[in-house]
Amino acid sequence: MSESRRAKRVGGQLLEEISRAARRVVKDPRIRGVTFTEVKLSNDLRYARVYYSLIDEGGRRDEAKEGLRSARGVIRREVGRHVQLRYVPDIEFFFDDSLSQAEHIENLLRQIRDSER
Repeated sequence: MSESRRAKRVGGQLLEEISRAARRVVKDPRIRGVTFTEVKLSNDLRYARVYYSLIDEGGRRDEAKEGLRSARGVIRREVGRHVQLRYVPDIEFFFDDSLSQAEHIENLLRQIRDSER
């Protein structure tokens, strides 16, 4: 999904608003520890891919995914109340595994350094 400058700017606003709504409005314990990392919008601003990660994953990935899926309508409504857009984007959540990949790479580098000593 190639984004225009406007889509990137609005995506930043949506990221803030989605994070706020998840913290203050959604009471589902399944999304506790979820951190939203990025929002990618289609150029027409109708579809939003929201990426998230978990602070302490510990096998909670499916649980968080279900919690976000059930909270999607509430989050979308809150976004519509606070961000002035002609259409509130359809929101879809995706797990962002870049943090766990970075941790894995860091562990591999640490093992290499330790074996060289």
